[in-house]
Amino acid sequence: MENFTFNVSTDIRFGKDRLGELPEVLNQFGKRVLLVYGGGSIKRSGLYGKIMDLMKENGNEVFEVSGVDPNPRIETVEQGAEICKAEDIDVILAVGGGSVIDCSKAIAGGAFYEGDLWEMVEKRGYMGDAVPLVTILTLAATGSEMNRGSVITNLKTKQKLGFGGPSFLPKASFLDPTLTFTVSEYQTAAGSADIFSHLMENYFDLTPGTDVQDGVAEGLMRTVIQNAPIALKDPENYDARANLMWASSLALNGLTGSGKAGTWSTHPMEHELSAFYDITHGIGLAILTPRWMEHVLNDETVDKLARFAREVFHVQESVPEMAARMGIQKLYDYFVACGIPMTLPEVGIEDDSAFEEMAAQAVAHSKIDTIGFQPLKKEDVVAIYEACMTPSSFI
Repeated sequence: MENFTFNVSTDIRFGKDRLGELPEVLNQFGKRVLLVYGGGSIKRSGLYGKIMDLMKENGNEVFEVSGVDPNPRIETVEQGAEICKAEDIDVILAVGGGSVIDCSKAIAGGAFYEGDLWEMVEKRGYMGDAVPLVTILTLAATGSEMNRGSVITNLKTKQKLGFGGPSFLPKASFLDPTLTFTVSEYQTAAGSADIFSHLMENYFDLTPGTDVQDGVAEGLMRTVIQNAPIALKDPENYDARANLMWASSLALNGLTGSGKAGTWSTHPMEHELSAFYDITHGIGLAILTPRWMEHVLNDETVDKLARFAREVFHVQESVPEMAARMGIQKLYDYFVACGIPMTLPEVGIEDDSAFEEMAAQAVAHSKIDTIGFQPLKKEDVVAIYEACMTPSSFI
């Protein structure tokens, strides 16, 4: 295990009926609030009205940025940052899933950034000041409510880049599982795949001596496997929704990744799918992950892949390669059972004309060609994309 610093100071308010605590949280930072949200779901559910009533009673002056896209756009970041500067915003309140929170983080930094905001994103690391951020989570998926990262899309340049910095960590996050009761089956499945992918990206790493991180990750993966189908069948099952929500936060707050030296593999590839085709992030990850696992299966990686199969899916096979393949198949079948489309044509990507360009950008925008569980060159990424064009069998 390598040296690391773990400091996640977000004030988590977990559970039902906690929204009444929102004024006391916001009052720590000031009265001028920028409310950021996505489509109309928070209005249809009544959440928007409850929040506005609380802030009106609290004497807050509220400004709004609405319509944040599932892959948040740089144009929305620019809009929000301009409001923060013009209106001297004290605190940003992000209400939604990871896209809304990611957008809000970029807005928070953009309020202090002088210059083109896409250049801020392209630097990948932000060390400047940011407007304090409070979140109300409505979708269990990205873990953005308890980490310092953000992912922003520029459709003009066909780029989707992750960046972050210490000042992006939310000051407080409200995690009420009941707010996810109305999430659709499709988005519940996609969010669960996103959680699973975050755990896997940290898990598949060759750094020795990381028993704590790996054991925690395995437990959280089993939690997702157990609870996602329950939430899909019974959307208002509180315990299933609660376990998915907490697993989402713990999957990407540094708990399972600290002390490891590798880089992520599947996310850089999926970011190109989203940048070129604007598909749902979690769905893209689900499609890519089993094909990536098979592509990197070799003598160096087989033991970890076999451990995944045994500890996460309870595979009993003693031959490592066969155990690994059985684990990959079980993951693929699990995603299918959750109703996730598992080929690129099913999400509207009908041909491979952009694969070369996408693969080149995936390598250029990450370190997957030099470090990680198994380094990937451009031709490897192309091969993985191509494998995603048809249904797969791994045994």
